[in-house]
Amino acid sequence: MTYSIRWGLLAGLGLLAACSSAPEFTPKPKGYNRIDLPAHSYQQLPGGHPYSFEYSKEAVIRRDSSYLAKPHWLNIYYPKLHANVQITYMDVARDRRLYNKMMEDARKLTGKHQIKATAIDEQILKTPSGIRASVFELQGDVPSQFQFYTTDSVKHFLRGALYFRTATDNDSLAPVIEYVKADMVRMLNTLKYQ
Repeated sequence: MTYSIRWGLLAGLGLLAACSSAPEFTPKPKGYNRIDLPAHSYQQLPGGHPYSFEYSKEAVIRRDSSYLAKPHWLNIYYPKLHANVQITYMDVARDRRLYNKMMEDARKLTGKHQIKATAIDEQILKTPSGIRASVFELQGDVPSQFQFYTTDSVKHFLRGALYFRTATDNDSLAPVIEYVKADMVRMLNTLKYQ
């Protein structure tokens, strides 16, 4: 009798477990972190460079410390956004060969992104102070989404490129990319050579 009660109890529990419906698992949709971007506000680049412009108050200026760096190369770093705008400058001092090399290097550096870029759009802009700038917007998962170079073709050559220190996909970074692009356009619009 004891055996049949145990057997009946186990069978009943097994039947109960089999009949009870387990909750269905529904995966949550993929989400992205919320990015709160501050209002744009600007300050003047400190003196001592052969150029000047306004840059974001959210950024800090750092000298480029790479072994290739020249005296007026800067990094405009956004600590909260993990973004960096590299500024390179060369005094071409009426040296046509150096000027041509700088133009070629700027185009090569942009062209290196063609492997991952889905599109590279180029525009020629004229700033309020009359400086012409070539601006490149790169689409796709590329390391640099926005670049420019500008020159007076006599003495000054300045190039800027946006980079992020993160492995996040560019579609997730879209609001931050647009935010820093607006700051870079402000740099161009306030750029003056000394």
